[in-house]
Amino acid sequence: MEHEATVEGVGVGMSDEGPGAPVVILQAREELIPIFVSSDQAQSMQLAIEGEPFERPLTHDLFVEMVAEFGAAIDRVRIDDLADGTFYAKIDCEQYHAGERTQAVFDARPSDGVALALRVDCPIVVTDEVIDEAGRPPDAFETREPDEEGESSGSDYRYEGE
Repeated sequence: MEHEATVEGVGVGMSDEGPGAPVVILQAREELIPIFVSSDQAQSMQLAIEGEPFERPLTHDLFVEMVAEFGAAIDRVRIDDLADGTFYAKIDCEQYHAGERTQAVFDARPSDGVALALRVDCPIVVTDEVIDEAGRPPDAFETREPDEEGESSGSDYRYEGE
């Protein structure tokens, strides 16, 4: 079964040793799902969340423009597998040509899928299997907002896990 997810935030994972890797936090089925991403992906997602355009089009912005120019649309992003600590996703698209609808499915990194979904406002869905393996209760996370000097973009997330 699939569950629609919301993007709860983009930040930096924290541990006792200090800041770690950038992370996007999804919420589905009342659980939080942390997905570690690159700093470029985190920046792209944060800009999409804030609705702030970058001075030059980022890769995700360019991709959205190209998809639209070719008469296609991104319908949804599916995060549907987790193996050896790596998340897997698919992007479901459709295109109309001469009145005929064609569907296409593309393998993607979840970070790319989330960055695109934030730009086109399409659903993000996560399977039960992924939530069962990676989902954590909200109280397993401690959230700290950026300080007044704005030294971090987004929030800092500390996972108080097993």
